Amino acid sequence: MKENKVALIVGAGDAIGGAIAKAFALKGFSVCLARRSEESVNAFTKSLTDEGLKAYGYAVDARKEEQVENLFDTIEREVGLLEVVVFNVGANVPMSVFDTSSRKFSKIWEMACFSGFLVGREAARRMVSRNRGTILFTGATASIRGGAIFGAFASAKHALRGFAQSLARELGPKNIHVAHVIIDAAVDTQWISENHPNYEQLKKTDGLVNPADLAEQYVMLHEQPRNAWTFELDIRPWVERW
Repeated sequence: MKENKVALIVGAGDAIGGAIAKAFALKGFSVCLARRSEESVNAFTKSLTDEGLKAYGYAVDARKEEQVENLFDTIEREVGLLEVVVFNVGANVPMSVFDTSSRKFSKIWEMACFSGFLVGREAARRMVSRNRGTILFTGATASIRGGAIFGAFASAKHALRGFAQSLARELGPKNIHVAHVIIDAAVDTQWISENHPNYEQLKKTDGLVNPADLAEQYVMLHEQPRNAWTFELDIRPWVERW
């Protein structure tokens, strides 16, 4: 087994998840990136390795139990023991209740909540025997308040937050740090730049969350001393209303 620090980011694209992966890679971690699209994950993994960073890409559907189990087994067998696991799957889909079929509701719940359970459970199974590790969950405004036309997403994110709370209480005494990060604002991504009506003004005034700055908060959570652990980090730019 290779003796190196390993971090897994599930839901690692070229925005938040990618920034988190790069932040840990810059700290000397071998980073493992997982998402459904093989093409996307391979492209971003290559961008990191081209910079001389240690990165490995995996095409995984985090809603599938067997795929998640195999992902953890493969990483610990071929890369190293996981020190950090980040769950960053989105599913931020606006949808009126009148347009929300049971199938759509279930799919959003599977993406934003059930897959978080699978990732959290598999991380816990491996970390508990070593009596150390960090498990981080990405939340959103919808984790604490449900907005109009976001009923399915809000219900899933509320549930993920509750799971994270329970996991933190169960694993904290076992020296495993579990934390939940609420991103209560727009993040400066390509989608926001192309669709937000006030993008240019917000960009000029630090009104958007910078992915690289956001990623540093995930690293900070991992590096906290255990006598001063944070469970929930609520992030928003200075201009964002509560």
